[in-house]
Parts: sequence; structure tokens; C-alpha cells
Amino acid sequence: MSEEINKPEEIKISAESKWYVVHTYSGYENKVKANIEKTVENRGMQDQIHEISVPLQDVVEIKDGQKKTVQRKVFPGYVLIKMIMNDETWYVVRNTRGVTSFVGPGSKPVPLTDMEVRAMGIGGEVENLDIALGEPVRVVSGPFADSVGQIKEINTNKKIVVVSLSIFGRETPVELDFTQITKI
Repeated sequence: MSEEINKPEEIKISAESKWYVVHTYSGYENKVKANIEKTVENRGMQDQIHEISVPLQDVVEIKDGQKKTVQRKVFPGYVLIKMIMNDETWYVVRNTRGVTSFVGPGSKPVPLTDMEVRAMGIGGEVENLDIALGEPVRVVSGPFADSVGQIKEINTNKKIVVVSLSIFGRETPVELDFTQITKI
């Protein structure tokens, strides 16, 4: 019975929660993330500070003729935090070692818009697509509609897949949205 009472509260909490950007000293992003996570755990603030992210992307570097994939920070000097903004959470984040300020005018943090969050590929629910690498799919919309190809890459964060299509007799990788394909 107590679970039913808590569920509406959880929904309310997640609706109030927004993504904020925190400016940090360059190179301190992971330390700031770890320090905030530790403080949240010690103070029992998991219901107020939900997620801390240092967005990374894979970059292919060619060094001495060797291709090597490394992870780079998408926004060096910044950490993204999903939280409910109040005096306590502002104080905890703002007074974490390595944090210089929230992004926003003066001392007033401004949350990211839903469109900005989607563009960054953070947060939101991850769709569980019933496809795997190498599976055949049909393109259902866009310029390649009715084409059939094979899945080469799946990016659940950006909700895109790379499909190898035969265009003019050549295998060509095409980036498509999850909604543009269907499993055969």
C-alpha cells in the first residue's frame, strides 16, 4: 500500500527535474561529477539530484599511421546535471570543488530546453529497438523509402542507425532515424 502512495510522488519529482549546465575548471569535469555524486549519496539527496553527465564522443585519431578511437569530451569545461533546483541543491552543486558557476545570467541558473536536451542526445527514455547489427531492415520514409539494407551501427542516444543501402550498385552507409526503418 505504501508503494502506491510513493509512485505519484516519483512522477511529480521527475516532472520538476530539469537539466542544468555547470561550468568547471578545464580538466576537472570527471572530478566534479564524482564529488557531486559522493555528496548526493552522503546527504541522501538522490530524490533531488538525479543524474550527472559529462557527454563524451568517440573520435578516430590517426597517429603514426595507426587509426585509434578515443573518447573526447563534447563540452570541455562543462558538466550537465538533472536536478530539482532549490536552495539546497544549488548550494551543494555551487560549492563543489572545481565548479565555477551555473550557466545563466548572474547567479540564476537557466535550465536547458527540451529541444536542447534532445539535440545533445542526453536524458530521455532510451527506445528499445528490436533490431541488431547485421539485420535486414526496410526504409519506410524519406528519400530512400522502400529500400532494403543491413544495420551497420546503432546509436541509442541519438536514436539513429547506420544502414548499408545499395545505391547505384554501390553499398552506401546511410544515417537514418529509428522511425524511418522497420524490421523485415
